[in-house]
Parts: sequence; structure tokens; C-alpha cells
Amino acid sequence: MAAFFLIIIYLAFISLGLPDSLLGVTWPVMQPEFGAPLETAGLLFMVIAGGTIVSSLASGFLLKRFGTGKVAFVSSFMTAAAILGFSFSPSLVWLFLCAIPLGLGAGAIDAGLNHYVAAHYKAHHMNWLHCFWGVGATLGPIVMAAFISGNSTWRNGYLAIAGIQFLLVLILFLALPLWDKVAASPMAAATEDTKRTDAQTTKPLQIKGVKLTLTAFLFYCGAESAIGLWGSSFLVNVKELSIETAAKWVSLYFGGITIGRFVTGFVSLKVSSRTLIRIGQTTALAGTFLLLVPLPASFSLIGFILIGLGLAPIFPSMLHETPAQFGKEHAQSIMGFQMALAYTGSSLLPPLLGFLASQSTIAVFPFAVAVFIAVMLLSTEILNAYLKKKQTLNMQKKKSAAF
Repeated sequence: MAAFFLIIIYLAFISLGLPDSLLGVTWPVMQPEFGAPLETAGLLFMVIAGGTIVSSLASGFLLKRFGTGKVAFVSSFMTAAAILGFSFSPSLVWLFLCAIPLGLGAGAIDAGLNHYVAAHYKAHHMNWLHCFWGVGATLGPIVMAAFISGNSTWRNGYLAIAGIQFLLVLILFLALPLWDKVAASPMAAATEDTKRTDAQTTKPLQIKGVKLTLTAFLFYCGAESAIGLWGSSFLVNVKELSIETAAKWVSLYFGGITIGRFVTGFVSLKVSSRTLIRIGQTTALAGTFLLLVPLPASFSLIGFILIGLGLAPIFPSMLHETPAQFGKEHAQSIMGFQMALAYTGSSLLPPLLGFLASQSTIAVFPFAVAVFIAVMLLSTEILNAYLKKKQTLNMQKKKSAAF
């Protein structure tokens, strides 16, 4: 029964990832049809991410009031309906209206499942959970590219993906009794634990090192989302690839994240999360370098795959490290802030990059991504140095107390 429960959680994360990569790969086709400027995609992305921030902040109340199963079902239904709305939108106004439920549908279930897995499962399950997000994020551009390259339109691509999403909604609906039976007791226990520890929890921002981890989450999601949103435009306008080829290459970026997280799930059995984060950041920087240098377009493909592989272990490993870094009694409240800052990065940094591109050229894309990844790397390394120093001081105090 527990195995089936994990499958349901993984399916929910496919549902989360499916719409995340669509706008970026489709925008080069949508932009001329709606007569919109380049940066409009950034504004749409901001609306989606803004809705996700709101629903993630409300996730504690929603999960407690309705349970994770019902929240997962309703959230997936909202995203499916929003994607269906995209396919029929006659104007930009309708795109922005559909972007609202698309964002609201993601936040609550994302925060709830991440906390549940971090609290109850080992690091490899967290990596595999986000691997299934990558399955959805990879599947989206592949389906869309097939429709764009054929004798069809991007609208039919959105319609097909909405159909896949509604199938997942049906599975989640049929699984509601199973979810209630298997998950109710563990989630209820987690809620009771939260009640007991809330009174003892210091304000998260007052804990030394928390602001550094929040900075890392901000720039991680900024980098990941910016690549998904603007990568296709960069390949089309700078590397002069066709829209269909660019969409397929960006899907390989998400494929790199997916495969990377699947492999990391096994590697994490032997390698610490902190080491995986460092390796991932340096790999992503190496991939960004291939986009920066004036090499043939094929090197950009390698760059996108390397960035995807590098980013793969970072987000789930940072989440799983939170209880170890700041204590289990503080973990839930800090993770709430981490998710909020993650979505803030998704909503602010890609539009900022779009604005810079509109004022200059989309060629600034790899430079901006390199800066995002470098700031994330610097934040985590400063945090690691502080935690190592703190651990050393604690050991010295224990030795002194022993004598």
C-alpha cells in the first residue's frame, strides 16, 4: 500500500511539471500571433509564479483543512483547466486570466508534498520525486514540438497536453480513497508535531544562515525558470535554429534534469547532499560557459544538457539538507520560506531577464544565467563555511565541558 502511495505522489509531480516548460518553447510561435512584445512572456510567467506563491503560503491551512489528496486533485484540475483555456484563448487578456489558476494550482500541493517527503523519506526519494517533475517538464516540450513541426498549431499542442493533464486528474480522483487511507495518519501526526514545535520555533529569519539558504533558493529557481522560458528564444534568435529544433533542444535540458535526478537518487545513497549540491552547481556553470563562447550551435545543445544535469540534484538536495542544517524543530517553517523564495525567484528573475533582453538583445541570456548560478554557488559555499565553523566550535565546547 505504501508503494502505491509513493506512485500517487510521483504522478502528482508529473502533473506539476507538465505545464512548467510549455510557455517558453511555445512563445516564439505565440508572440507574432498575438502581436505581443518579447517581454510579455516574462509578465505571463510572473502571473503564474505569483499565483503559485499565494497558494504555497496558504498550503498549511489548505492541507490541514482538506487533506493532501483532495488538494492534489483540485490543484491538478485547476492546472488542466488553465492549459485547456490557453488552447482556446482569443487574446492576451485571456492568456493572463488563464495564467492565474495555472499558478494557483501548483503552490499548495508542491509545498505539501515537498515537506512530507523531506520529513518522512530519505534523500533518494526526494530526488526521485523531483525526477518525476522533470518527466512532466520534459514531456511538455516534446508534445508541443511534435504539433508545431507537423501540420498543426500550438493551440492543438496545448489541447493535447490538457488531455494528458485531465487523465492525471482522473487518476488522482480515483486514488482519493487510497490517499485518505494511507496518508491520513502520517500527515495527521506531522500536523500534531508541528503544533507541538511551533511554540518552540524561533522566527526563521532570525536564525543565522537562513538568509543565505533563501538566497540560494531564489537564484536557483530564477536560473532554472529563466532557461526554460528564454532558452528557446535564445536558440532561435542567436543560434538561428528553427522553432521546432529549439523546442526539442530545450526539452533535452529538462530531460537532463529528469535523468540527473533519477541517477542522483542512487548516488545520494553514497554521496552527501552537500557534495551533490556543489558538483551540480559547478556542472551547471560549465554548461553555461558553452553557451557564452562563440562555438557552433551543436555546443549549445551540450551546454543545455550539462546545465540540466547540473541543476538536477540542487533543489531536492537543498530541501533535504534543511532539517540537518537548522534542526528538525525549525525545518517546516524554514521550508515554507524556502518555497516562497523559490517561487519569488521564478516570478521575478525571468521577467527581469526578458526586460534586459528587450532593451538590448536576447544574447544577454547566458550571461544572466551564469550570474544567477554563481550567486547561488557563493551563497551555499558561505553557508557551508559557517555551518562547518559552527560544528567545530560545538565540538570544542563539548571537549572543554568534558574536562
